[in-house]
Amino acid sequence: MSTRHRPLAGKVALVAGGTRGGGRGIAVQLGAAGATVYVTGRSSTADGRSELDRPETIEATADLVTEAGGTGVPVRVDHADAGQVRALVERIAAEQHGRLDVLVNSVWGGDPLTDWEHPLWEQDLETGLRLLRQAVETHVITSRYALPLMVARRSGLVVEVTDGNTARYRGSFFYDLAKSSVIRLAVAQAAELRPYGVAAVAITPGFLRSEAMLDLFGVAERNWRDAVAQDPDFAHSETPAYLGRAVAALAADPDVMAKSGRALATWGLYREYGFTDTDGSRPDFAAHWAAELEEEHGPLGEPL
Repeated sequence: MSTRHRPLAGKVALVAGGTRGGGRGIAVQLGAAGATVYVTGRSSTADGRSELDRPETIEATADLVTEAGGTGVPVRVDHADAGQVRALVERIAAEQHGRLDVLVNSVWGGDPLTDWEHPLWEQDLETGLRLLRQAVETHVITSRYALPLMVARRSGLVVEVTDGNTARYRGSFFYDLAKSSVIRLAVAQAAELRPYGVAAVAITPGFLRSEAMLDLFGVAERNWRDAVAQDPDFAHSETPAYLGRAVAALAADPDVMAKSGRALATWGLYREYGFTDTDGSRPDFAAHWAAELEEEHGPLGEPL
C-alpha cells in the first residue's frame, strides 16, 4: 500500500483507554493508516474485566489494529496508577527508540459513576470525585509521563477525547466538569507544548454508536437502524471508526499545529479532510441539532 494510503507508516501511537468505544475506533484507524499502536486499558484476556464488566479487551482491539494494517500492542495499564503509566512509557521508549508520535487520552469509564437524576447537593460526593479521578486525573498522569518523548523529538500530537466542543452544560454536574476539563487539558498542553512543535487538541464525536450504546438499544451494528424507532436522534449517530478517521487525519496533517489548542469535532473535520463513516455517509450531529433540537434545547454553542 502506498504512503498516500498509509500516511502514518513508521509512526508510533499510544491510545490510552483503547479497549472499546471511541478509543477502540481511534486505535484501529491509526492502525489502518499504518501506525504501531499501543492499546491500553484495564480489561484484558489474561487479567479479566474491569469493574465495567464488559466483554471487550485490549487484546481484541490490538488484533483489530493489526488486521487493519498496523501493528497493535496491547498493554494492561490502570492509568490512575502513576507507576504503571511510567512503566508503560519506559517500555514504549525502549521498544521504539524513544519515539512517540501520537498520544490519545481516551480514558473514561465514568458511565456507571454518572448521576443524571440529581443536582450536585444531592449526589454522592465520593462517587462524583471518583468520576473526576477516573476521567481527568488519568489524562494528566498519562500526559505527564508521555509528553517528554514528544518534547525530546520536537514533534507529535496529543488528542484529548471529550463530549461536546462548546461550553454548553452537559446535563450532570460531575459529567459536565469532567468533559469540559478535558478540553482545558488540551488548551493548557497546547500552550506549553507549542515551543516544542507538539500540537494538542480536544475532539468530540457526535452521537457515538459505541458497543455499550448498541447494547442499550438491543441492536448490533448490522441492524442499528432498528433502534431509530426508540430514539429518532439515533438515525444521526456515527461509528467509532468515524471518530478514528478524524484523529488519523489530524495525525497525518503536516499543518496540525494550526489547530493546536482547539476543541474540534467530527462534524467539522469531515468537511476539511473528506473522510466518511464506514457506510460512506458523513454524519453531522451539529447540523441535526440545529435542524431538529435547537428549538427545544437551545443552540449547541460556539466551539471553545
